[in-house]
Amino acid sequence: MSKKIRLALVGVGNCASSLVQGTFYYKDAKIAEETGGLMHYEMGGYTPGDIEVVAAFDIDDKKIGKDVSEAIFIWPNCTYKFCDVPYLGVPVMPGHELDGAPDHLRSYFNKEYFRVTSKEPVNVAKVLKEKKVDVIVINLPTGSHAAARYYADAAIEAGAGIVNGIPEFIASTPEINERAKKSGSPIVGDDYKSQVGATIVHRTLMKLFEDRGIKIKKSYQLNYAGNTDFINLVMRGETKHVTKHDAVASILKEDVPVSPGFAFVDNQGDKKTAIIEIEGAKFGGAPISLQLKLEVIDSPNSAGVSIDAIRCCMIAKDRGIGGVIESASAYFMKHPPKQMADEEARAKLEEFIRE
Repeated sequence: MSKKIRLALVGVGNCASSLVQGTFYYKDAKIAEETGGLMHYEMGGYTPGDIEVVAAFDIDDKKIGKDVSEAIFIWPNCTYKFCDVPYLGVPVMPGHELDGAPDHLRSYFNKEYFRVTSKEPVNVAKVLKEKKVDVIVINLPTGSHAAARYYADAAIEAGAGIVNGIPEFIASTPEINERAKKSGSPIVGDDYKSQVGATIVHRTLMKLFEDRGIKIKKSYQLNYAGNTDFINLVMRGETKHVTKHDAVASILKEDVPVSPGFAFVDNQGDKKTAIIEIEGAKFGGAPISLQLKLEVIDSPNSAGVSIDAIRCCMIAKDRGIGGVIESASAYFMKHPPKQMADEEARAKLEEFIRE
């Protein structure tokens, strides 16, 4: 019987829902082979079914005390259900609010999305130690600067690995990285570069234009969806603008104006649409423009990345490595401490897995 990866969920929203469903959906290697959807079935001896949720934290009163198997399907979670999840015996614990519950997420256009629990928050570092948590995955709302750092600090105190899926700078902060090295806490961050999302497609197309001699004049990326993430991105998406811009611009030789934008469209639910446009000049200065529309279900797009990032953290823990895993962060995240071309990052990731 293979060793389990003991996981703690920080935020029990749509991304957590898709991730937890995926750990059960992909327990069977035959299903993984037939349906696809994974970048790696086995990594360092770990398969998706080896990820075991042992703790979860949230601040939504509707989810507190509920088993994770139930909480992941409670509204405002709205991602689609692709797998039944059995009772886990893991109740959602009251986490720390800090800056993770802005007013616009409680109620938006007279529609209540969640109510902050009045229950006393738990001591997260103590819980992580008691539950022998190997890795935490941070899926808090964008702009949760203080909250993300609180949970990262708790993980470092407990010696747990950190997967930071949000655009708050954990892996990108040298001081946090140094403490994580000392505690033996591996980090993969920051901000998921979705499995096939707007950022990876945009990067690929911009690099293609540049490699083929096109002088890129400007580019934009407009994203819209109807989940709570997009309410938040509209209202306080500053760090998301930074991570998206840097993820695309960092691979280019010249400085190019790249403008990301966001909109909330209520009836879209967890379906995200991205419009990407690139304008430039080709041979003889002749104009060229490309416009592309991409539609995805947003949360499984992140889970397809987090399910690998979690296992990379565990591989590093097994090897006694703390701090940022550069290859995994560059391949899986928009804003790693060290940006790399996707081909280079993937090659270095595969090398890390094989070591």
